[in-house]
Amino acid sequence: MSTCAQTAQAMLASGKGILAADESIATMSARLEQAGVTATADSRRTYREILATTPGLADGVSGIIFCEETLGQVTSDGRPFPQAVRDLGMLPGIKVDTGAKPGPGLPGETVTEGLDGLAARLARYAEMGAAFAKWRAVFAIDAATPSRGAIVSNANALARYAAACQQAGLVPIVEPEVLMTGSHSIERCAEVTASVHAAVRQQLNLLRVDLSGIVLKPNMVIEGEEHPVQATPEQVAEATISVLRGWPAKLAGVAFLSGGQPPSRATANLAAMQAHRTPWPLTFSFGRALVSPALAAWGGVETRVAAAQHALSEHVAANSAAVQLQASLQSA
Repeated sequence: MSTCAQTAQAMLASGKGILAADESIATMSARLEQAGVTATADSRRTYREILATTPGLADGVSGIIFCEETLGQVTSDGRPFPQAVRDLGMLPGIKVDTGAKPGPGLPGETVTEGLDGLAARLARYAEMGAAFAKWRAVFAIDAATPSRGAIVSNANALARYAAACQQAGLVPIVEPEVLMTGSHSIERCAEVTASVHAAVRQQLNLLRVDLSGIVLKPNMVIEGEEHPVQATPEQVAEATISVLRGWPAKLAGVAFLSGGQPPSRATANLAAMQAHRTPWPLTFSFGRALVSPALAAWGGVETRVAAAQHALSEHVAANSAAVQLQASLQSA
């Protein structure tokens, strides 16, 4: 078994998910300001240290995704973040794309950038202790989008990134996100998500990416946030699993993004997925659904650190319990 495949299995360990704490400097700063915290490099470091050092976090989290700033920082006791995370029983990861930018020839659509110089950056991240990486492509739904050009362009970038990661010995998290923005139905989301996944699979195959050494991080198939009818967890699970059936059994596993869903809904939908038998594990790689309650509880006040860590622990435990259910069903 390849090193990437072994690492991917560790990332998808039974009952565990991946914590996404990889917001860009601009996004993290905005969220800190909204929570009443002055946004500085040190406050961003402090907040992410609070998350990473939550007691017992490794019981439900296999790895943490950071942005480049955090990966290069040190914890309050002087340890580099990658070392501290490994010492706590988790794997450190790094977001390597440089964001979705307007796509030439694709009016109103984006293509994620960051391929220039990627091989050298990945080698440096591996030297710093990273075990895996993440690249996010986004697709918005309206009457005319996503176009075929946007789908193929982003799928190719995801595949080139994934191939580069495996060459560097890092597990690529492949994240094709169909956004909840809009009023589309769950059926329309399923149609678009299936088209995106088919293009991603094709591009991964063309570049000989080993699917046993990647983690797929997709959106759940869900209606747009402005749609008048909210699907039930069972409907979301059925639609999502139907789309995922297109992936072969050798895929290491699936770690869903929360996509802006309220924490309780994301967890309920994740739990409903577990009733379906699949050849690969279904777990979580949530960001906002896990960290937003912790940030709100902390608010930059030192005496509230324990409350913030408790909030994170509660939400991790709920999602961990949901994915443990699948393990028991699969072995039954």
